Order: sequence, then C-alpha cells, then structure tokens
Amino acid sequence: MDASNDLFVRWMGLEQKLVERFGKKPDLETVLFLIGIQEYGELKSKFTKEQKQDLIHVAVCTLLSQSGYFIYERTDDDGWPHFRQLKAMPTMSLKEQEDFIKDHVLLYFEQKGF
Repeated sequence: MDASNDLFVRWMGLEQKLVERFGKKPDLETVLFLIGIQEYGELKSKFTKEQKQDLIHVAVCTLLSQSGYFIYERTDDDGWPHFRQLKAMPTMSLKEQEDFIKDHVLLYFEQKGF
C-alpha cells in the first residue's frame, strides 16, 4: 500500500467517525472549522464570515505547529489564539497541500484520542 492510499484509508475512517458523530459527511473546510472552534474554545450559535475564516486560520496554524511551521504565542483579550510562523511552507501542488493538511488533521485527532 502506498502512502497516498494509506492516507485515503485513514481519512475515510475519520470521515466515518465524524458522520457517526454529526450525522453528515464534512468536507475538509468543515473539519478545519471544527478544529478552529475546538482550539478557540467557545461555541457560539453564530459566527461572522470573518470569524469563520479566523477559525480556519487558527486550525491551520494549530495543525502545522505539530510540524514546527508555527508556534503558539498568546491568546488575545478576546480569547483568540495567535501564532508566529517559524518556517516557510514547502512548494506543493494543490493535491499535495490537501494531503499535507489531511495528514496533520489525522494526527491532531489521533492526539486528541478521537
């Protein structure tokens, strides 16, 4: 089994768990949004479009901090986490970027015991 096939199988497993939990299959952006909410730590009934983008940004920074691309710096007065970029991202195709993020999502959920 090659690495991309292994990633596909592991991702399908995560999707299945999320379907069982939430009742529908989320796309990658939705998964990032959920991670952002988890890391922000506050569930609101409504988020603005800008807040949704910020939550996805928090998720990406959190995920990539696992590989040393970002480091958590502080939480601001409104409760938003802030990160500093430590190193540049490697050049990748869109498919490689998606797989890179998915691999980090899987690691995140594994570390959270999900």
